[in-house]
Amino acid sequence: MTLLTRYVWAELSPEERTSLMARPSDSSNAFEVAGRILSEVREEGEAAVRRYAQELDGYAPEDFRVPASELMAAANALNPKDTDAILAAADAVRRYHERQGYNSYSLETWPGGVAERRVMPLEVAGLYVPAGTAPLVSTLLMLAIPAQIAGVSRIAVLTPPMKGQGPDRTILGAASLLGLDEVYALGGAHGVAALGLGVAGLPRADRIFGPGNAYVAAAKALLAQTPGGAATDLPAGPSEVIIIADDSADPDFVALDLLAQAEHDRLAQVVLIAFSDGFVERVEGALKSRLETLPRRDIAAAALGASKVFLVRDEADAVAAANAYAGEHLIIQTADPEALCAQIRHAGSIFIGPWTPEAAGDYAAGPNHSLPTAGAARAYGGVSVEMFQKTTSVLRFDARGAATIAPVVERLAALEGLDAHRLAMAVRREKAQEEMI
Repeated sequence: MTLLTRYVWAELSPEERTSLMARPSDSSNAFEVAGRILSEVREEGEAAVRRYAQELDGYAPEDFRVPASELMAAANALNPKDTDAILAAADAVRRYHERQGYNSYSLETWPGGVAERRVMPLEVAGLYVPAGTAPLVSTLLMLAIPAQIAGVSRIAVLTPPMKGQGPDRTILGAASLLGLDEVYALGGAHGVAALGLGVAGLPRADRIFGPGNAYVAAAKALLAQTPGGAATDLPAGPSEVIIIADDSADPDFVALDLLAQAEHDRLAQVVLIAFSDGFVERVEGALKSRLETLPRRDIAAAALGASKVFLVRDEADAVAAANAYAGEHLIIQTADPEALCAQIRHAGSIFIGPWTPEAAGDYAAGPNHSLPTAGAARAYGGVSVEMFQKTTSVLRFDARGAATIAPVVERLAALEGLDAHRLAMAVRREKAQEEMI
């Protein structure tokens, strides 16, 4: 059985390359369904949220907010080694993100005129932490820590309950370890709607962060386009990896990195760029051997069934393919990975060399693992402290400044045919000149 479908890059037309790199969606009606849920939550409020919570999750408690005592109890129940691992990862993530953040500054742009940039944190940040097929504790770390560094006033965590059982205890324990006390056992498009509109006892978030299924992603996108709705972080769909590996790479390492991605989701995207058919054969052999031992092998096998291998002639073709794909994760395992990395323009996160698996970045290396997918790395980076901040400009002009800048403003306003703009400046210039005589 062949696991990896191969294509020769040089023989593909531009249209074929585009088609092969297109990402699938697990639900073509996601926007339709999410739009209907948003509309019902907007019109009916808490009643709609509760109806969907019961229907989809089998869990609709009197209060969706998890009591602080339950968070603390979950933290105390963690295996001490798990606690240590969470805190160690949190420390690395915190140290990496502490170097980020916008700077406030001011300068005199005109004699008598000062322009200032003021930086402020979001007031309410909503963090969506999936816990469906796997409780993503690492996602909680990656979202909460930058929010805390930015100084966000209120951090509301949204995590879907396990079917009829309530929220995942590991997520609750990790939240407590991070000092988070506002966690809601609610998920899906209905949870996003409640958080984005401030319904069912949840605050209205200024911006919602975090990955989710197609319905969650659609709800976030629709909210961002809704007047009064919460903004969103970045386009995030099924996770993806693209690996560039030449014949010097360890085929077992490459196979494991492919499987680490494939076990996420049946729709996870797994792409290999290789330089020889013989190397691909070795990787495929390692894949078959390792796949049999995985608890989530059915999921991984489904993702591998849609995988692609692009056979390239040289590194120039490899770079062209990687940049065209603009993947969420890019792993480079070549003889000179640094040289190749320098040519990459579009990737959410890059992992260099045989000893740098994506798994390290997913959990504890420091950089954020909440990254753009589906080619959005052409325009977006990963979640950062800056995304939890906003800037406001402040201007201060005295009479001298107004008189100095006026001729330029008046001229530009006249060019645009906006006479009130011109007069607003001209009258001030005249009065300022009178005062300075």
